[in-house]
Amino acid sequence: MPEMLYQRDIYGSTLVELGRLNKDIMVLDADLAGSTRTSLFAKEFPERFFNFGVAEQNMMATAAGLASCGKIVFASSFAMFATGRSWDQVRNSISYNNFNVKIVVSHAGITVGPDGASHQALEDVAIMRVLPNMTVVIPCDGPQTREAIIAATDTPGPFYIRLGRTKFPTIDNKDEFKLGKAQVLTEGRDVSIVACGVMLQEALVAADNLLKKGIKARVINMHTIKPLDRQVILEAAKETKGIVACEEHSVIGGLASSIDEVISENYPTRVLRVGIKNKFGQSGESADLLKEYGLTSSDIEKAVFSIVSS
Repeated sequence: MPEMLYQRDIYGSTLVELGRLNKDIMVLDADLAGSTRTSLFAKEFPERFFNFGVAEQNMMATAAGLASCGKIVFASSFAMFATGRSWDQVRNSISYNNFNVKIVVSHAGITVGPDGASHQALEDVAIMRVLPNMTVVIPCDGPQTREAIIAATDTPGPFYIRLGRTKFPTIDNKDEFKLGKAQVLTEGRDVSIVACGVMLQEALVAADNLLKKGIKARVINMHTIKPLDRQVILEAAKETKGIVACEEHSVIGGLASSIDEVISENYPTRVLRVGIKNKFGQSGESADLLKEYGLTSSDIEKAVFSIVSS
């Protein structure tokens, strides 16, 4: 069984690790430090941690100000609040000025679970991806979360890094993490399954089941949504019968839309979407919600069969 880890635990411990190495790292939170695990940084470096309470707009504006003075700023909250409540400040103060602010959010997607629709960010990737200068990363597991945080620290400019609430299985056989460079986990020429975040494990389960039925799927971990790995997408379009895009996000504006934009201009092929289809979330257990919204390995298999049988 793969090791199960909370991405936010890894985020918190990585912040402490980096904080010991670089005194210019500052961390801000909006009254959710216990949940986002920025509390670990606050405990060790209280002079470099600031809690803004339920005032996400102020947090983002202050993050921009600190970055303008040469600091590397990590600003955290739940995905819904860091994007929806403070988009004006993220756009005009951070992204417009290309400031060195890393927005790292937890509790993204439908797997937030019982907290319900008000806390389940299903549109956040779309509204962050559209911003110039913004890099968007969705790590697939705990170890990749650490790699993404380190890469963001070493790369100037604004970042949006999306983490989940629940434990994620650790994925084996990944190549070295590089921003904008997807990881091909299984080879196949029948169909390509492109996934990010928690959906990567569902994609791997689907690929294993499909192999038993004689279908070889190429599974791609698209951890960086922006900049997208155009080369791996075009190779998938040219070398397989179609693409299934899997995301714990609205099918509008996220991973699938990113893929469509690349192939429509270069090599049109069939793309099916496994994601949230024009709905808000609701309260429920994470596993039940994945089934309710059609985000399971079985749903991926159905999409694959639709492509290979056409």
